[in-house]
Amino acid sequence: MTVTAPHPQPPGQADLERAFALQRDYRWTAKTSSAEHRIALLRKLREAVLRNANATRDALFQDLRKPAEQPMMDEVAVVLHDIDHAVEHLAQWMHPVPVEPRSGSRGDTARVVIQYEARGVVLLFGAWNFPFQLVLAPLVPVLAAGNTAIVKPNEMAPATSALVATILREVFDEQHVAVFEGGVDLANQLLELPVDHIFFTGSPAVGKLVMAAAAGHLASVTLELGGKCPAIIDGTTDLDVAVAYVAAGKTYNAGQVCLSPDYVLIRRDLRDAFVDRYMRWIDTHLYSDGTFNSSAMSAMVDVRNQARVMSYVDEAVRKGATLRGRRGADEDARSIEPVVLLDVPSDASVLREEIFGPVLPVLTWDDTAGLTEHVRAGDKPLAMYIYSSDQNFVSEVLAGTSSGGVTVNGWADHFREPNAPFGGVGSSGMGSYHGVHGFLELSHARTVFVNT
Repeated sequence: MTVTAPHPQPPGQADLERAFALQRDYRWTAKTSSAEHRIALLRKLREAVLRNANATRDALFQDLRKPAEQPMMDEVAVVLHDIDHAVEHLAQWMHPVPVEPRSGSRGDTARVVIQYEARGVVLLFGAWNFPFQLVLAPLVPVLAAGNTAIVKPNEMAPATSALVATILREVFDEQHVAVFEGGVDLANQLLELPVDHIFFTGSPAVGKLVMAAAAGHLASVTLELGGKCPAIIDGTTDLDVAVAYVAAGKTYNAGQVCLSPDYVLIRRDLRDAFVDRYMRWIDTHLYSDGTFNSSAMSAMVDVRNQARVMSYVDEAVRKGATLRGRRGADEDARSIEPVVLLDVPSDASVLREEIFGPVLPVLTWDDTAGLTEHVRAGDKPLAMYIYSSDQNFVSEVLAGTSSGGVTVNGWADHFREPNAPFGGVGSSGMGSYHGVHGFLELSHARTVFVNT
């Protein structure tokens, strides 16, 4: 089945203002809705996601050429899990939380509770690298917390954007969830609406624009951004295991993952052994008889991003870096063959910009102080990966650095944990979601002090 993405007529300002006016009124109804009502809506969304699972796979292949099994794992399954978790726990999350009042004065007879109430109208921007998951997964806590939502899927994944729009229009009334398709002009129009909260997933550069727009009407924000996530290796664990995790994370979705290991920091004497084993992993998993199997890895989202990543490689080599692997790029397939860069000059773009592609710079360190200093010299990353069985080393790295989250001896496991918050810090974002933390993020904690 081939999904054909229509070219939607861009909505006019009147369309946006009409939808916003409907939601501004309906937000009071949504706010006071029961757990049972919200659960019913989430289950209705779940049924639609399941019903469109095959169409989702086809749309994601058309947009990103994701291998057939990948959309079910990293797009559909994540959304279903988030819905199921919210359905199971929502009644508990919504229950007012009693607080022990201070002693003395009138507090001796007072009753104090924290009530979690909806923020109101939420503007939700999707991302192109996971264009199904990163719209519907954030929508789950938006709805669970009793908000309304104006949703913009990402135009760089047009087939998936069209499918998401169809699903949301089938499941929800416009006064509760409205969806609009379009590009940058539409995004700018939407940012002019005086919504109550903005949820954005994307680059730090655009995140700054979103935050500036939110400041115009004092909307709260959740920004899920990115950054240069380091993979740190000290040699106390099995090197092959570290190689497998780093390679899987670097090639998953062609490296177009905000949680992808952006570069490796490895003890100097282990560098060559790591690179040899990494290239062997690449050859085993992505090549057949010496020929790159582009279908085993997602495509770059477009030729512009393909050219951007290749320009990083070319610039680094011109400046003296050593290339391991083949500098292969097929414009028709939008593919890039995974490579390693060694001895990269510090001013090369590949060390300054988030790569978002299957290119791995490998840097070295001699002592922990130098290692942590290098990480601290850049912006705080969304994730950090540490491969070590030395708890003192792990503790020293954690104490000397900051990041949105950390996985030790694995890849992105902290993202997959529903009972822990996921989010960035500093330039990698603000706010967090997943499980109860998403419900809290999309709620206002309202203190109610009752004198009795």
